[in-house]
Amino acid sequence: MCIVARMREHRPTFNRRGFVGGLIGSTALAACLARPARAQELFSRIGLRGALDADLNGLLPDVADDQSRMLQQAINGAARDGKILWLPAGSYVVSNIDLPDGARIAGVAGATRLIYGGRGHCFVAEGGGRIELSGLVIDGANQRLGEHVTGLVHLRGVSEAVIEDVDITGSSGHALTLEGCGGHVSGCHFSGAAQVGLYAVGSTGLAIRDNVVSDCGNGGILVHRWSPDEDGTIVSGNRVMRIAARAGGTGQNGNGINIFRAGNVMVTGNHVSDCAFSAIRANSADNIQIVGNQAIRSGETGLYAEFEFQGALIANNVVDGATLGISVANFNEGGRLAVVSGNIVRNLVTQGPYPAENAGFGIGIGIEADCSVTGNTVDGAPKWGILAGWGPYLRAVNISGNVVRRSGAGVAVSVVEDSGSALISDNVFQDTPDGAVVGCRWNEVVTGDLTRPGAERFSHLTIADNAVG
Repeated sequence: MCIVARMREHRPTFNRRGFVGGLIGSTALAACLARPARAQELFSRIGLRGALDADLNGLLPDVADDQSRMLQQAINGAARDGKILWLPAGSYVVSNIDLPDGARIAGVAGATRLIYGGRGHCFVAEGGGRIELSGLVIDGANQRLGEHVTGLVHLRGVSEAVIEDVDITGSSGHALTLEGCGGHVSGCHFSGAAQVGLYAVGSTGLAIRDNVVSDCGNGGILVHRWSPDEDGTIVSGNRVMRIAARAGGTGQNGNGINIFRAGNVMVTGNHVSDCAFSAIRANSADNIQIVGNQAIRSGETGLYAEFEFQGALIANNVVDGATLGISVANFNEGGRLAVVSGNIVRNLVTQGPYPAENAGFGIGIGIEADCSVTGNTVDGAPKWGILAGWGPYLRAVNISGNVVRRSGAGVAVSVVEDSGSALISDNVFQDTPDGAVVGCRWNEVVTGDLTRPGAERFSHLTIADNAVG
């Protein structure tokens, strides 16, 4: 005689450490699971978002046996019937789950745990109008993923991907990969991924809001495209912290938020701290907005707009701790057209994650072409508060209304032949022992303080009405 209540007290339970060493089945429990009447008693049908949970198909929590087949059948049935598959609290060992169009899986936030059993992939979707995951913990147990996926959860071509209140941890690749998807990711926590917390490529109107990304091996939130094009993703209100660069490099990895080839992206109101390289890095990203963010203790540049971009608005951010606070660079590659306004940049350092190159480290703000730098405060840039131009790569720069203090020099501006025009006016320079404004040939200072009476004049520079003291 099988007494289900007693068996539930003593049946094998899932233990993550034990799982890595091997799963232990339970013959007695399997016999009890065959009783559908008892399964109905264990799991009542609970209303959720106006719908009933679908048939659980024999799934039970906290069983050491792999339940992939039963979960797949339950998902397929729920999607076919237009229902939500609601999973009670507990742990379920699963692998190679395919998400059909219309799949909606919900659980008890923080308590419904899906453990990847290895041997391929955890969750994959190949196309679809809408797929929803909510209230789940998805644990990769650091098990190897197959070559056909990069993420523990990997969705391709889903028009409306809705990922809410989901924790994804312990992935041997990315935590979440979205290829060619729209929809939104909100209220989630991505942690302990060997690669990246959230990798979105070729997105179609995606929103990434109010998530936590922590302790990932090579990146936090990445918004990329295969080739430069409009993207329009919104990245807002996220907390990103402790991002490493285990794969090395000089900026390809180790960034909190990275935008690559994706145009018209907004990065607003995020708190990014303790990244190996940049808090926020935009590479070849036209019309990027980086507004109202906190960039704390960056290992290299705090906020970066680089390479072949046209249009960057970097405003109202706080950068505290970096080798270079804000960089708008690579006019030689076509990078141009920017506003850098209303930022606080402080506590820069001269030691970076690799030997110093070009202008080196310890600089507050660096800009090159078609750029306004207004209303910023730089406090504590050991080398230069503001760097304008690099060799001949200087054009149409306005540096006005800024405060630079406790810095080596206030502004270092290029005086190389063929440099374009620069206006440096109405700034306040205080405690800049190497000069308020100095002229440079690349990395070499070649003039005295250009704000002083009788200083050397350059036809491409207009320097006026600055307060030096």
